[in-house]
Amino acid sequence: MSMGFLIEETAPVVWRGLMVMSAVEKLLRQVDWGQLDYLVIDMPPGTGDVQLSVSQNIPIAGAVIISTPQDVALLDARKGAEMFRKVHVPVLGLVQNMSVFQCPKCKHETHIFGADGVRDLAKTLGLDILGDIPLHVNIRETCDSGQPVVISQPQSDAAKAYLKIAMEIVRRLPVPPT
Repeated sequence: MSMGFLIEETAPVVWRGLMVMSAVEKLLRQVDWGQLDYLVIDMPPGTGDVQLSVSQNIPIAGAVIISTPQDVALLDARKGAEMFRKVHVPVLGLVQNMSVFQCPKCKHETHIFGADGVRDLAKTLGLDILGDIPLHVNIRETCDSGQPVVISQPQSDAAKAYLKIAMEIVRRLPVPPT
């Protein structure tokens, strides 16, 4: 389910506080999720109304901070991790997104956004790195086609990177009640 299904394709979501929580409540309570093991809520970066409203009104087992390794993105990642700690949401770890680009022709690897920014931040915050997601054209193409790489190319290195991160997250979450 996506907030994008609830608004016009070109309409921006310019909601604050109560409007955000109303929409989140509808997504949580009025969508037939079926039997779930986990529910993942993907939020924008930062420490605004969305993050605060969700963390204060919904029981959260853990947060995962995802960032590119560039300095400007790391500022938001750090603030996000600190905010979750402040509202007593466990931070399960960090993911370094767009960590490396490998040329499809010559296989040369380039760290377009920097090499170890998220790793350095994890050390500073005393958190673990859950994994790295490469900057790869197949990830974009498969997502754009509605067939994410973990479904359309499950044996690819990109899919394995996502699956490794998912396993690390599950390993850190409390065991769900039976």
